[in-house]
Amino acid sequence: MDSEPKTTHKDFDVEDVLGKLNIDEKISLLSGTDFWHTASVPRLGVPAIRLSDGPNGVRGTKFFNGVPAACLPCGTGLAATWDIELIQKGGHLQGKEAIAKGASVILGPTTNMQRSPLGGRGFESFSEDPVLAGKMTAATIKGIQSTGVGATPKHYVCNDQEDQRMSVNSIITERALREIYLMPFQIAQKDADPWCYMTAYNQVNGTHVSESPRLIGDVLRKEWGFDGMVMSDWFGTYSSTESVKAGLDLEMPGPSYVRGKLINQALGCGKLREYDVDNCVREVLKLVKKVLPLGIPENAPEHTVDSPETAALLRQISSNSIVLMKNDKNVLPFKKEKATAVIGPNADFAAFSGGGSASLLPYYAITPLQGVKDAAKDVKYTLGAPGWKKLPLLTRMSKTKDNKHGLTMNVYLDPPSDKSRECIDTVHVNDSNCFLVDYKHPKLTSFLYYTTFDGEITPSQTAEYEFSLSVAGTAKLYVDGKLLIDNATHQTPGDSFFGTGTRDEISTMKLEKDNTYAVHIDFATLPTITFKVPGTTAFGAGGVRIGCERVIDYKVELDRAVELAKSVDQVILCAGLNSDWESEGYDRTTMHLPPGSDDLIKAITAANPNTAVVIQSGTPVTMPWYHSTPSVLQAWYGGNETGNAIADVLFGDVNPSGKLPLSFPLRNEDNPAFLNYKSERNRALYGEDVYIGYRFYEKAKRDVLAPFGHGLSYTTFEMSDLKLNVDDTAGEMSVTVNVKNTGSHPGAEVIQVYVSQHTPSINRPPKELKGFTKVHLKKGESATATVKLSKKYATSFWDEGRDSWVSEKGKYTVLVGSSSADTPLSGEFEVGKTMWWRGL
Repeated sequence: MDSEPKTTHKDFDVEDVLGKLNIDEKISLLSGTDFWHTASVPRLGVPAIRLSDGPNGVRGTKFFNGVPAACLPCGTGLAATWDIELIQKGGHLQGKEAIAKGASVILGPTTNMQRSPLGGRGFESFSEDPVLAGKMTAATIKGIQSTGVGATPKHYVCNDQEDQRMSVNSIITERALREIYLMPFQIAQKDADPWCYMTAYNQVNGTHVSESPRLIGDVLRKEWGFDGMVMSDWFGTYSSTESVKAGLDLEMPGPSYVRGKLINQALGCGKLREYDVDNCVREVLKLVKKVLPLGIPENAPEHTVDSPETAALLRQISSNSIVLMKNDKNVLPFKKEKATAVIGPNADFAAFSGGGSASLLPYYAITPLQGVKDAAKDVKYTLGAPGWKKLPLLTRMSKTKDNKHGLTMNVYLDPPSDKSRECIDTVHVNDSNCFLVDYKHPKLTSFLYYTTFDGEITPSQTAEYEFSLSVAGTAKLYVDGKLLIDNATHQTPGDSFFGTGTRDEISTMKLEKDNTYAVHIDFATLPTITFKVPGTTAFGAGGVRIGCERVIDYKVELDRAVELAKSVDQVILCAGLNSDWESEGYDRTTMHLPPGSDDLIKAITAANPNTAVVIQSGTPVTMPWYHSTPSVLQAWYGGNETGNAIADVLFGDVNPSGKLPLSFPLRNEDNPAFLNYKSERNRALYGEDVYIGYRFYEKAKRDVLAPFGHGLSYTTFEMSDLKLNVDDTAGEMSVTVNVKNTGSHPGAEVIQVYVSQHTPSINRPPKELKGFTKVHLKKGESATATVKLSKKYATSFWDEGRDSWVSEKGKYTVLVGSSSADTPLSGEFEVGKTMWWRGL
């Protein structure tokens, strides 16, 4: 239980406080005190403030047994709305959630680019296009900071892969760095003025970003005019002197491991001056002062703000993110009164978020099956094929001795070999993926301790069952007293727990229907692990993940699904990925769906032509069945309301209006980063240069499964009467288009504006997105859509010879349409004089 909150702190003068701090107090302010808090200076009235993840919801201070929160769709889902106003509302909701969690700063949004479909955190980021990513970032920041909470765009810059993310050197041309990877941050700085930035783990051209005077000092602070605090990613500070001199104000988390005494030593030997330290301390104090009006006390207890209004907004955002990729013969929307089959691995499973620091405990999570059952009358379900990478959690089927859902965790200071050991704490656990990074108890003096987990399972059918155990630490699993898995004596490194833990060890046991079995796990924390993976971060006490599921016979499940599909009027087939496949800590190894999913989709669509395939993933997957499948929806990870949102679109309560924020290639081999996407002995060559996503596919004339910006509707739209109004005095131009809803349903269309230079002096992409707007229209309604552009942003590229932006004299074409591949309207304008520029 949190301690009672302290008195709210009064305002203070930053320079006055800075002048009164002694050197030890100054050094303390350069680092966090724990995982989520800055240091305080009580004698001068400077409170500690709380920071909290993350990009799609505010977790609070606990990975383990945390306070539930509102979960928004993942980053690509948010960007798929192409709706700045709606995303700003989502940011405002996050700000209110942060205040309820006692947090003054949110560690998000994620503003990195998707070089490859395989990026482990691609789902967290917004887009392959820097303008869309920048506008979504700015909207999120505006929403968050409108509540008085600070936002932190991350990870500045080029943290675009998980492979050796702390050591990898991103080797990139200055042009690509400026036009693609820095641009979304630049747009966010120009449009939204964030209060904080978080630096990336990686190096850029030979220097870690967290100690880069050029990227932090020259670009961010001097060129863009950023006047706020820069913090490291967690454990992403690698030096004392270099990081302070570069302008990295805050090392996170605490307690410090590269500052503290080392700063004292650097001051003593002259490597640092007190002036250098003061520059960083000043920014920390300025941030603390800025969030004081929130009135959040130190040690604030965490609360929930679950409400009908929150649910309604989450449902609106999620349903507006869904992309109708294909709808042959108007198969959708389905009729609620018809017999409906719901089939697939993602049907009875709520894939509400990706994994890693974006994950949180949601207030609730609606599965697609539940959403469809709540909407329709006659609904039947079968699995069809498993879709998990790791076995489903044991806690889906376990109960404690007092009949609570989950497991009982007992905590000890001594190992099981000590028969006289005493239990110091008992905790009810409702999630058997236990990451103990922030578990605390007064009797714990180190990260070394021991726990047991106990529960009972009663199978609903007689079958062989698989049990799994992965651990950052050591553990053994017993069923009815029999040792089934030993993940302590011999351990194999894997991708669990941000890459610090083992692979899943799996063992099988036959269980009888209606019999009750006792499951017991002995766990020892991370210091007991028998190996160390270079380049990974050891998070506190580590963790343990326990899974269990009956052994699946793929043919039996497939046959059962086909028979069900034949017996109903319409089929909803839910497949895709989940937080085990897409997560911080590792990249995907393939673009393919899990084994069995493609065969299932082919068989079901052959059995019943009235089939809609719903794919949930944060980044593209291969779809070898796409052209023979009548209807396909891309539903992302939709947050708390994912199942309801999917049902809303399937049955026509919401007309789909989402557009793809990234191209879907036919194969991974087609994507421009294919040959360069991983760390090769600690270096990643950005060989595709500025040709990321659609810029490459269009330049190379390479076919894609679905183009950037694509998305269908249940109605139709007509665009006409393009007009350009160029104001050279203001350096602005406006693009106006008449848009008419020519179909039979109310709906929304995204007007996408691209610009192409006629005769550039260097190679450039055929066209680039420069602006967009979303228009909502009733049946038969018309409206004039206006997109305003900065003329220099719309025309410029980075001139490496002049080390500046250049807007070249000559003609340019404006192309307007509904996707990068469909731009029927065009107009021309001219730049009368070549101009070089820097800054915002």
